[in-house]
Amino acid sequence: MAARCVTTGLLTGAPRALSNSSRQHSSAAFRAALRPLGIGRPSTASPRACRPPPVAADMLSSLKKAFGGQAAAATMTTAAAPSLRAAAAFQDTAPSWEELQAMVEEKQVALDAMPADLETGPASSYALRRTFGQPGEPRVKLYRDHAAWCPYCHKIVLQLEEKKIPYLIEKINMRCYGDKPPEFMRKVPSGLLPVLEIDGRMITESAVIQQVLEQIQPERPMLPPEGSPERQRAAQLMRLERRLFSDWLQWLTTGWSHESNREQFKRTMDEINSQLEVAPGPYFLSEFGLVDITFAPFLERIVSSLLYYKGFAVRGEGRYPAVERWFDAMETRDSYLGFKSCHYTHVHDLPPQLGGCVSVPEAAAFAAAIDGTDGKSWHLPLPPLTATSLPTMHAPGEQPEVDRLQAAARLVQNREAVTKFALRGVGQRGSRPVSARLCDPTAIPGMEHLPSADAALRHVAHALLVGVVAKQASDQALRAAAAGQPGVDGAPVAPSLAFLRDRVCVPRDLKLPAARQFRAHLNWAIDELTAAPAASGM
Repeated sequence: MAARCVTTGLLTGAPRALSNSSRQHSSAAFRAALRPLGIGRPSTASPRACRPPPVAADMLSSLKKAFGGQAAAATMTTAAAPSLRAAAAFQDTAPSWEELQAMVEEKQVALDAMPADLETGPASSYALRRTFGQPGEPRVKLYRDHAAWCPYCHKIVLQLEEKKIPYLIEKINMRCYGDKPPEFMRKVPSGLLPVLEIDGRMITESAVIQQVLEQIQPERPMLPPEGSPERQRAAQLMRLERRLFSDWLQWLTTGWSHESNREQFKRTMDEINSQLEVAPGPYFLSEFGLVDITFAPFLERIVSSLLYYKGFAVRGEGRYPAVERWFDAMETRDSYLGFKSCHYTHVHDLPPQLGGCVSVPEAAAFAAAIDGTDGKSWHLPLPPLTATSLPTMHAPGEQPEVDRLQAAARLVQNREAVTKFALRGVGQRGSRPVSARLCDPTAIPGMEHLPSADAALRHVAHALLVGVVAKQASDQALRAAAAGQPGVDGAPVAPSLAFLRDRVCVPRDLKLPAARQFRAHLNWAIDELTAAPAASGM
């Protein structure tokens, strides 16, 4: 896992339709983007009819204005872990990192779970170069946010993956958690994301980028033919998506008119479900396409945020059966699974971008389960992960042994960075705070406690690889040092592991099933050490 803070650049678009002048500007921007690429003049039919409006970067002020400034005053629910007991000194009996690496490699072969090829294999947030097996240097470069959380970047990634257009990736900070590199700002003075670079030309606005991608790779079209009935239906569905976006934010970010906002959102969701019901398959049109790509980032975030803040289950209770089928179908696609996030990541990266999300009392139980503060959802044994398992739904299910292996492999591979990052939990706060609550990019880790964190994380990696029952039955068990016997100082361990646990992000660090395992095994180590009588043992 990369040792980065958990934040996001989410929801940078205003929820209202653009004015006519903005629409004309977008069309002109599209034509201007195409001319240097050697592409003919696009159709004279309005390009706005079948795509969402373009959005500018960091339009937080527009969102607040649109909703009467209520977001800024909203109550923001946050993960509030219970106070940690002092951990006992413990025995450093875990295998070395080199031994753990050998165990990872052996288990990858035994489980037929070798790492995928990032250039040609399934979609992955780790990839920096995607060729899909095609020769030559990609002419397309995508600038996206580090954590793959920006919904507009998400749309472009899905389209590139589905069309199999070779591309390079450069990851850029969002403003809520860090500075943007000067070299990027020289290329894109506005700093907005996503940005597509083609043959040296920079193209901004996600909707314009979507059209350009359709033009440069027409062999795999994501929209029905111009003038067809399905194209007209696509235009109607795109407008419905914008209405959904507006109704969602109106409910999520305001404290007034809770019931009327909820009812308006439900009416729009009923219409979306009805539109899916009349489609011939699980997708919005007869085949998967740009309409599904446009809905996907926001429906995913809607499911997470409304469950956590409003106690409203869009998925998992059978309220919208056609929407359930749509999610099930989306989760069969590598492009979607590679960038699917989790409830915890979404609900804590929304507030820094929106200025707050308003929670209601009936959401408390769901919020506790999502945050892992209910004493069971982030603890072993984990409940099954299925398409209907509230609060977390995942149609492909899980492979616990493989999921644990993936978590262990990432930990072992990035052990130095991860250990140093965990030690921020016992270090000093940074001098430059940012708006994302779980991020502190200038924090100073408590490196004097490196032996404790290193030993504890080796125990966690070992437990992931062999299982906690087998581990605790072995001579490499995680055990408190006997009173008066030498041991590793346990005092820094619980806050370090808890700091890391609360900052595991999906998909930046791990996919959802592996992230669940990693969080739960970090809690296992914390519980083992804090349950034992604290003793210095030094």
